[in-house]
Amino acid sequence: MKRILYIIIGITACLSSYAAGWGSVKALPQDSATICRLLAEAEQQPASTCLPLFFAQKFVGIPYVAHTLEGDKQERLVVNTRQLDCTTLVETVTALTLCAQRKDYSWLAYQQALVGLRYRGGVIDGYPSRLHYFTEWITDNTKAGVVNEVQTPNPPFTAVQTVKVSYMSTHPKSYQALKEHPEYVSVIAKQERQVSGAKYRFIPKKLVGKSQLLHKAIKDGDIIAITCNKTGLDIAHLGFAVWRADGLHLLNASQLHHKVVLEPMTLYQYLKKHPSHTGIRIIRITK
Repeated sequence: MKRILYIIIGITACLSSYAAGWGSVKALPQDSATICRLLAEAEQQPASTCLPLFFAQKFVGIPYVAHTLEGDKQERLVVNTRQLDCTTLVETVTALTLCAQRKDYSWLAYQQALVGLRYRGGVIDGYPSRLHYFTEWITDNTKAGVVNEVQTPNPPFTAVQTVKVSYMSTHPKSYQALKEHPEYVSVIAKQERQVSGAKYRFIPKKLVGKSQLLHKAIKDGDIIAITCNKTGLDIAHLGFAVWRADGLHLLNASQLHHKVVLEPMTLYQYLKKHPSHTGIRIIRITK
């Protein structure tokens, strides 16, 4: 009963900052209430809690819905805890984790954290300011000091990905904002050229089944970015690392399952079912 009372007090304090939100925010009261409830629960957790997994598990069962950040005439922060895709799940959980680590459990703090993760330099300045490619997301947030890409030891990081992205600028009709604003295409193309050519060590698919080897490199709650050989793309899918007795699993917003799930098959089995998947990059939220 005492713990429940603390959570209610925490939610009330969190929601009291609602009016001081980050500019124009697209969110329902349900979204702010969910964020505040989860932060209040996190405040009561022991210091040993794996925060990314604590938060990620709270979203299991939430429907998978793509393109929830699109549809507005003007770019603004979107907070949607009711519908998630693989990227928005990772961003939502990471923003919650950062708030809990900073011991700032307010709705405003969450908005600030999410803006910092999602936008180049933490500034919303139109559609091109969003970090569209996950390699850009990693680079920008590494500079901000909130994540770090793990690329050692070798093995299992025996392979090198040379990033070559071009999908958005070569498929503008697949993106609503690029169809409505063709002037953005050249801006996106410039960003693609800037990130292309960078090299990152990753774990190739054939080694993902080597649990003893992977335990040296991957922890519960690490962000897993699945590399691919699809032309113009760097990353095919995202999720969180979860160790089970039979090996490494992926907690993700799954298009196949139509919801956020902890994949029942191991990650190695999952990768084998996708011929275009080549391996995994590992990103860790810094403490």
